[in-house]
Amino acid sequence: MTSPTQLSVSLPPTLHPAAGRHPAMRHANNIICIASGKGGVGKTWLAVTLSHALARLGRRTLLFDGDLGLANVDVQLGLMPQRDLGGVVAGHITLAEAVSRFEAGGFDIVAGSSGTGTLAALPGPRLLALRDDLLVLSGRYDRVVLDLGAGIDDAVRLMADAAGTLLLVTTDEPTALTDAYAFIKLTAASRQGTDFRIVVNLAATPREGERTYAKLLKACEGFLQLSPQLAGIVRRDARVRDAIRSQTSLLIRHPTTEAAADVEAIVARLDHGP
Repeated sequence: MTSPTQLSVSLPPTLHPAAGRHPAMRHANNIICIASGKGGVGKTWLAVTLSHALARLGRRTLLFDGDLGLANVDVQLGLMPQRDLGGVVAGHITLAEAVSRFEAGGFDIVAGSSGTGTLAALPGPRLLALRDDLLVLSGRYDRVVLDLGAGIDDAVRLMADAAGTLLLVTTDEPTALTDAYAFIKLTAASRQGTDFRIVVNLAATPREGERTYAKLLKACEGFLQLSPQLAGIVRRDARVRDAIRSQTSLLIRHPTTEAAADVEAIVARLDHGP
């Protein structure tokens, strides 16, 4: 198993922190960004379930699917929205016009658009405009959950800069931990004071989740002088897969399962501060 001190990474020149800085950054405290350095860690599922849990607390919630190339929030919820982010990027509609309602969960979504390229392909000014539009739209909601594509490219991190809180999802896989560390390193370099919080997903037990978090924390403290706090641990639960296959929220299909309780605990902590 990879030791905490082995999580240091060598970054390509195009991803060096100095190359990733963006001027005049703005963010909104009510935006929660769900990010991951690596795909396959359950990031989108967490974003969906987190949004539903916030709505169940009575919070006006928007789920923004920012993964243009592999968007699947609408798929996980069994929705076929008439308008999506692809239309916004193409200039056919405004971001506000792309909002649709997930009535069963009581929250709004901006669906992504699969197969239309990625955020990284957008020209810089267009990407900045999209981020600014999101900041304006966030004023209509108590909470905005921003689900971005996996990875650490400049476009992903630029959109993440809109968030007041950044939830970084990882698992106990060495590659997931290494990529999570890289995401923190780059983001911290371009925006000091970022509120990083770690979610360990697919943990066999809470204790195993704590061990996974401890590895990442040790690397961050040793190499970056950062101490991201633990937002929560989500236990591995077969009923999560069942909910995804059924294209519905876990909080609808299996509301009393362990994974549902774990996400609700994360939301409770977010809703009441650190």
